[in-house]
Amino acid sequence: MRRRAFGAAVAALAVTALGLSGCSVDRSGGDAEKPTIRIAYQSFPSGDLIVKNNRWLEDALPEYNVKWTKFDSGADVNTAFVAKEVDFGALGSSPVARGLSAPLNIPYRVAFILDVAGDNEALVARNGSGVNTIADLRGKRVGTPFASTAHYSLLAALDRSGLSPADVQLVDLQPQAILAAFDRGDIDAGYSWLPTLDQLRRNGKDLITSRQLAADGKPTLDLAVVADEFAAAHPEVVDTWRQQQARALDLIKDDPAAAAKAIAAESGLTPGEIEGQLKQVGFLTPAEIASPEWLGADGSPGNLAANLQSASQFLFEQKQIEAAAPLKTFQDALYTTGLPGALTQ
Repeated sequence: MRRRAFGAAVAALAVTALGLSGCSVDRSGGDAEKPTIRIAYQSFPSGDLIVKNNRWLEDALPEYNVKWTKFDSGADVNTAFVAKEVDFGALGSSPVARGLSAPLNIPYRVAFILDVAGDNEALVARNGSGVNTIADLRGKRVGTPFASTAHYSLLAALDRSGLSPADVQLVDLQPQAILAAFDRGDIDAGYSWLPTLDQLRRNGKDLITSRQLAADGKPTLDLAVVADEFAAAHPEVVDTWRQQQARALDLIKDDPAAAAKAIAAESGLTPGEIEGQLKQVGFLTPAEIASPEWLGADGSPGNLAANLQSASQFLFEQKQIEAAAPLKTFQDALYTTGLPGALTQ
């Protein structure tokens, strides 16, 4: 019965995906004669937004159309991959661990690490809710986007404090809906990410951040994945895309003001606000991404595979997925072809 329920959920997921619920398309025109690269992005501050705003990919691949589609969470990005509606996507490590595990078994591979979550993701209690510690959440209403990295971190935070998901009232809300419910007093706390997170903090206080959870052995990351079919057919496009992502990381490190300006143009915030947010995020260098600790090098998948397998195991223990996938599944899912050379121009 449980297996049939999961199968039905996957079928429903695919049907929903056909309507691309929870997303918006940035249509910049295009030449009908050219093939199209379809990219799923999110609005959290990252190099992805720099690449988009500066049109680096369009300039580097003039023989292609590039279609950017904005999604609200990693769960929505997974839905789009199930429906074969996107080629590249930005999403958190927990949705990736879920996507690579049964019953989804999404055929995509991790090709880049956008960031390591720090204080840019957090659990915030609403002022006046009476919640001062995680233990105080017992019986309270807590919002988070289900199947997201924030959801994973929330479960880890509850477990850390001796609570189970059944001890609180979990509410599945996207970031902007969390903010609205938070301000109305409909929820007592929310686990979300930037830029919504800073808005929650105006009327609340952090109970724990993803940086603290990482120190306890539950790190989360924002990753970029590519569909297996696309990577096999167009490895040179994947290399070019990674080169532009690496270029964006270099800009964040070398010229944060320019990086903030580009991200602000995509997020509706001011460059000053974005500069403050960038300081809360952990960005790796391209060399670090291609190191054994993270993505690894050609033919030698890095420790990121163990991180994802650990997340899969935790999600299984929390009854969030049908079964934990083995380490080899995640090692095979790291796209290390051409690394580290593929991260340089």
